[in-house]
Amino acid sequence: MSAPAGHDDAVLDTAPRQWVAGLLGRADIRVNGDRPWDMRLHDPAALDRALAEGNLGLGEAYMAGAWDCERLDVFFEHLLRAHLDREVQPAQLAWHALQVKLFNRQNRRRAWQVGKAHYDLGNDFYAAMLGPRMAYSCGYWQGGAADLAQAQEAKLDLVCRKLGLQPGMRVLDIGCGWGSFMGHAAERYGVRCIGVTVSEEQAAYAQQRYAGLPLEFRLQDYRQLDADALGGPVDRIASIGMFEHVGRRNHRRFMEVAHRCLRDDGLVLLHTIGKNRRKSVPDRWIDRHIFPNGDLPSIGQIGDALDGLFVCEDLHNFGADYDPTLMAWHASFEAAWPRFAGALGETFRRKWRYYLLSCAGAFRARELQLWQWLLSKDGVPGGWRRPA
Repeated sequence: MSAPAGHDDAVLDTAPRQWVAGLLGRADIRVNGDRPWDMRLHDPAALDRALAEGNLGLGEAYMAGAWDCERLDVFFEHLLRAHLDREVQPAQLAWHALQVKLFNRQNRRRAWQVGKAHYDLGNDFYAAMLGPRMAYSCGYWQGGAADLAQAQEAKLDLVCRKLGLQPGMRVLDIGCGWGSFMGHAAERYGVRCIGVTVSEEQAAYAQQRYAGLPLEFRLQDYRQLDADALGGPVDRIASIGMFEHVGRRNHRRFMEVAHRCLRDDGLVLLHTIGKNRRKSVPDRWIDRHIFPNGDLPSIGQIGDALDGLFVCEDLHNFGADYDPTLMAWHASFEAAWPRFAGALGETFRRKWRYYLLSCAGAFRARELQLWQWLLSKDGVPGGWRRPA
């Protein structure tokens, strides 16, 4: 295959590199081109790693400084809209897929790994990136939010209104993070909440920040929850941005836990990133460097987990809103970077940039979705209506 126009022939000195360059050309990405989304090579071996290891090799080559791109978000939007990730299937992916199929990578022992590896990076770091509410999930921009803070407040209020919160209700938050939802719900709707997390840093932060509110934060795996441990069944359950860590072998267990903790007339709101294809496997770069043991669900997998336990009252997709959320996080991260550069180093900066911008491109390309499921045990009499 000859090199497409706009490529530097000197770096495409092998047939495999020419093939990768041609593949990128199908997505309108040029090697050593001059457009913001073009790939600028510093080490041609980056193409070899991309061919041999897929996104794991591409991402690690970027972390090592082997290539650059002015607009990584647009690079990934082009790449994923052309479905190039489906074209490169390295041999290692088959072993990864087999592990996902055969082993429970999100069992009780391993469930704590993501807390230590990701969420315990430091509360100062996340405060600089996430904003005043420390909400680490998709904001809701469709109501006309002017900035990230407004989009996050709109998302938290949307959850409260969908759940129909009333003063005095008892609410369980499975995967409570830094307490953004619980704080908002207690302050604005007068509810009492119990939240669980596997991050020591999150629990410590939330306990201190919301010390004056009727909120309890527990360092606990969700599988340990039952109605007795909660002081009786709760009126409502929210789980915002946690289900991505549950894993396909545990989806049913999660729903069983929610079912046994909820009053018969209660509601559950599940807010989760989702994938378009049931049989796809977790991205190896994300798994190794960002969210160990993560596993995005598909609609079908969630539907299987609900079977016979819950009625789906509403399914709301606003995945396109994750693009501006991630771009806002990236802008905040870059602005705050001088404060953390000495402790974290340039490799971390490139890793974090790759994480945020590749995900923004994936949501922009509609390769990933963001769903809010509203669930009841036996169906809301007369039907449930989504609030305006």
